[in-house]
Amino acid sequence: MIPAAFDYVRADSAEAAIGLVAEHGDEAKLLAGGMSLIPLMKLRLATPAVIVDIGRVRDLSYVRDAGDHLAIGALTRHRDLETSDVLARDCGVLRAVAAQVGDNQVRHRGTIGGSVAHGDPASDLPAALVALDATFVVRGPGGERTVAATDFFRGFLETALGPDELLCEIRVPKSGPNGYAYEKFNRRAQDWAIVGALAARVGGTTRVALVNMGPVPLRAAAVEEALAAGGSVPDAAALAAEGTEPPHDLNASPEYREHLARVLVRRALEAL
Repeated sequence: MIPAAFDYVRADSAEAAIGLVAEHGDEAKLLAGGMSLIPLMKLRLATPAVIVDIGRVRDLSYVRDAGDHLAIGALTRHRDLETSDVLARDCGVLRAVAAQVGDNQVRHRGTIGGSVAHGDPASDLPAALVALDATFVVRGPGGERTVAATDFFRGFLETALGPDELLCEIRVPKSGPNGYAYEKFNRRAQDWAIVGALAARVGGTTRVALVNMGPVPLRAAAVEEALAAGGSVPDAAALAAEGTEPPHDLNASPEYREHLARVLVRRALEAL
């Protein structure tokens, strides 16, 4: 498929990118790694009139120790996450999940900010960030604001980002090098997850997040509450599908996804 015609402009800084999307409004789309936007454009599910390329804004690519949390630039590529010594020491779960995104080509081009801004509930990293209670730093013409991960994802491919805003940084708490397990069920290693389940110990509590079990990345609240009350792993995992809205597609029915969620959550908790 061939995308519809569009104008192309390259931004050399975050401020320039914000100015360009503010100038062109809803007709503009930001291009980072292109792993999400380009396929949509090829299928003409997205037809932006202007593409603002931010792929070379290098000051938004970093993983830093910021004291009580880690700061990750939105243009940090998945490959940089999976090889980060900082993450290996202070947030091993994010490093491990990044290593399961797509294939080598996708990880070398795709960015964590692009994955988050795309808002696909089948993505690996958004669910991990929801489990970690990450905070997103968003910048626009009106200044800078922060959005909690649980408030950022609003619907299928819908986020709290305004049309003239840029996701600049992701802040995650330090959870240590260990204490996590990620179970992902898919047809091929590089495919989107049919269902995924992440269990992680953060701040003395067990967090459980689900991939592709609703229109947004979800926390398995019933599972977490059961564990906090002293419930067993099998009993807690049996609640994994509560409060979810699994989709129906060519890969699986909602009922099958509910079954997978219970199985994968149990496996993740047992591994944890």
